[in-house]
Amino acid sequence: MTVLGLVVSAIAALMFARGELVLGGILLLLSGIFDVLDGAVARASNFTTPFGGVLDSVCDRYADALIFAGIIYGLVSGSIKSSLFGADLWLWCIFAMIGSFMVSYTRARAEAAGSGVLNVGIAERSERMILLMIGAFTGFLGPILAFVAIITHITLLQRIISAKGRL
Repeated sequence: MTVLGLVVSAIAALMFARGELVLGGILLLLSGIFDVLDGAVARASNFTTPFGGVLDSVCDRYADALIFAGIIYGLVSGSIKSSLFGADLWLWCIFAMIGSFMVSYTRARAEAAGSGVLNVGIAERSERMILLMIGAFTGFLGPILAFVAIITHITLLQRIISAKGRL
């Protein structure tokens, strides 16, 4: 299910790249369902493993990268028609992607250093994906990308502060 979710994310990215925002949003929703179900099914069948957690995290990062890359391609190629006060949205999308990766990396690094579970912050992966779906469905992708960029970096700061206090 984890790998199937990644494949669906790749197809969603292709739809975003082609400017098919609603279809990309639907596929992003479907990939999110797979992402929720893979862990639930593993726990229900008593088949959770440390490797399964690693595979899930790696596939999530690839899925995020593909989605953002698809959106960036759509913006640069003109397939996605969106703007935010005349600013280039592909740059906001890059900031959102960097923030998304740093939120995940900060958690993983702090937990490896002994902070305990570090799930603090306002922009977990599920919130970011839901916001991107809302942007895709409503046509407000530009403001949503800027918002995701901002809240991911706020979350990064929240996690750094929390990790400092714990470590």
